Amino acid sequence: MAPALRRRQLIQPQDGVARVARLGPPLTLAILAGPILAGLAGTLLPAFGYLPALGGARLTTDAFAALFAAPGITRSATLSLSTGLVSAGLSLLIVMVFVAGWAGTRSFARVQAMISPLLSVPHAAAAFGFAFLIAPSGLLARLISPGLTGWTRPPDLLVLNDPAGLALIAGLVVKEVPFLLLVTLAALPQVRLRETRALSAALGYGRIAGFLYLAWPAIYRQIRLAVFAVIAFAASVVDVAIILGPGTPATLAVRLVGWMNDADLSMRFVAAAGALLQLAVVLAALLIWIVIEIAFARLREVLAARGTRLRHDAGLRHAALGLMTLSGGIVLAGLVALGLWSVAGLWPFPQPLPSTFMLKPWMEALPRVAGPLATTLAAAALSTLIAILLTLLCLMREGDTGRSGGRKALAFIYLPLIVPQVAFLFGLQFLFLSVGFVASFSALVLAHLIFVLPYVFLSLSDPWRAFDRRYEAVAAGLGKRRLRTLLAIRLPMLARPILTAAAVGFAVSVGQYLPTLLIGAGRLPTITTEAVALASGGARRTIGIYAFLQMLLPAIGFAIAICVPALLFRHRRAMQS
Repeated sequence: MAPALRRRQLIQPQDGVARVARLGPPLTLAILAGPILAGLAGTLLPAFGYLPALGGARLTTDAFAALFAAPGITRSATLSLSTGLVSAGLSLLIVMVFVAGWAGTRSFARVQAMISPLLSVPHAAAAFGFAFLIAPSGLLARLISPGLTGWTRPPDLLVLNDPAGLALIAGLVVKEVPFLLLVTLAALPQVRLRETRALSAALGYGRIAGFLYLAWPAIYRQIRLAVFAVIAFAASVVDVAIILGPGTPATLAVRLVGWMNDADLSMRFVAAAGALLQLAVVLAALLIWIVIEIAFARLREVLAARGTRLRHDAGLRHAALGLMTLSGGIVLAGLVALGLWSVAGLWPFPQPLPSTFMLKPWMEALPRVAGPLATTLAAAALSTLIAILLTLLCLMREGDTGRSGGRKALAFIYLPLIVPQVAFLFGLQFLFLSVGFVASFSALVLAHLIFVLPYVFLSLSDPWRAFDRRYEAVAAGLGKRRLRTLLAIRLPMLARPILTAAAVGFAVSVGQYLPTLLIGAGRLPTITTEAVALASGGARRTIGIYAFLQMLLPAIGFAIAICVPALLFRHRRAMQS
């Protein structure tokens, strides 16, 4: 029976499922790399003056001359560079020290349980919540006034939109910490943590020192691309920078969006040149980070050679625990502030809570919300469904060939996350305009799919590869065809991770701002674009409604991912974990 089973397994990759699975990798590569490369080309040519549709018929450097003559452009580029490096560095430092000091403890499990759900909160919603907390008339000032401050009216303090970008950096840190923690947790099983801790403790090393010397190098190799993605995102983010960042001058990415939407069409050339400058800023940030990596590795080697043991690291460990808890608490408190403002009636400063609560703001906003909400749901559902199908095809193809192609393709998976959105979306918009494809729903879904697909693949790949294929071998030995085995065994057993990956993709799509703004050309508004458009106004109740909805949609997606498997497998104890 064993030889027959082996022959059947060798024959199976040639069936219809395998033939369909062959389409997965090339389609995925085309979706990830094709629009990015085409968009970069579409940005490069206008940057050098060639865009016949706008009268640019020859190559020039006039756009770069106009770009560098723009007031404050050096400050904008420097601000983007520092924001990316500082926010990513602080986020990684907090996660690294926290994991080093607390991994495997009850406190670690509690913080993980609190932080993990925050990954579903879109960046714009978290930024609005943070703004509602720290503003001079925000929730924090209300809670401590007038008792601790003596304030009876909002103080004249530049807390939000400060010139140094401190509020922007803080907002990015509290949102990126959950992401880096989760990717670190995924890499943690690669090291034998218990044995490593026992060995370092036996040699007299503190928890943090032992972890950094023995375990961290292997973990960091696994999460390095994710760190690069965080740096690229923070250095080129638009929606969070509009909400929290400085305005005179704004970060480079925000100024590029303004030029792209300028009534003067000649500013499109300057925006394209600025997009290349943004790409250069991100590349510079990554190069500086690589230098920091080398310096940190050498410092670790020097400290290890000197026998620095950091036995008394309790203060550092508790500081990391406090910062990790604070970052999660800030996001949660911000979401509470959004909810309060969405139903607040009269709320004079410094009252900690509204005098009255009312649903009138919701009733007035619902007719305006219906259209953007429908677009948000449709684009998110369709892009997520396509991403799930392509990911499954790629993973099935990887299993058929017996190669680690999926792991080698991680560079392509991270490509949309590392290349700044503004660097290729401008060019992609130009190309779509030239063929009449812009402002169509299909174009919007494609734009979202570029960013949804990487997160879905990264969420689902590890559970798929960890599946015990002996179940399939038993089914093959019983004469079941591969399609039947896939539908009846593997997919049901992986229902929980598949639905979780779908929830992640849905949340990513809901939070997309710049792709929706540019590819939708303002004619396909979503909850996110409408919320950010309100950022410059003072209508906190309306902002609270849109931002609360933006947070609520991904939460519903994750609730479905949790409840559906629990309902399906309620009579199967082994499938409930």
